[in-house]
Amino acid sequence: MSEKDLMFVRRAIELSLENVKRGGGPFGAVVTKNGKVISESCNQVTLTNDPTAHAEIGAIREAARKLNTFDLSGCSIYISCEPCPMCFGAIYWARIDKVFFAGTRFDAENIGFDDSFIYEEISRPIQERKIEFKQLLREEALEAFRAWEKSENKVEY
Repeated sequence: MSEKDLMFVRRAIELSLENVKRGGGPFGAVVTKNGKVISESCNQVTLTNDPTAHAEIGAIREAARKLNTFDLSGCSIYISCEPCPMCFGAIYWARIDKVFFAGTRFDAENIGFDDSFIYEEISRPIQERKIEFKQLLREEALEAFRAWEKSENKVEY
């Protein structure tokens, strides 16, 4: 771990502390590329009434916009806490190379941010999940998949 890595994790922690003072959640994120900050964000869920406005999501969206690409290969993300399942997925979808985090998901759980139920729900059969899932119109939906397969101007991701 380099001095820069420590500096960027400290910045993510600083963002999380600043955000708590503004009434937001205690999470911050920094995306870098080639040792330079591309974007920063903090948890905006309660401030914007957007359940997807996690620090990592905001930082990833901003980095993708600034770099004009959905592929953040070559980037690293520094976060004040281990990512939740949604952010974990977003990090993988963005193809970020490295993740550096400070607190653990168990630390977050200790203050009321418990994601363990989501990890459990993902592994349950659909009919046993707490939220009702119903599949409808699969064959109609597959038309879009077939069109995608045949499309000559698709951008693979």
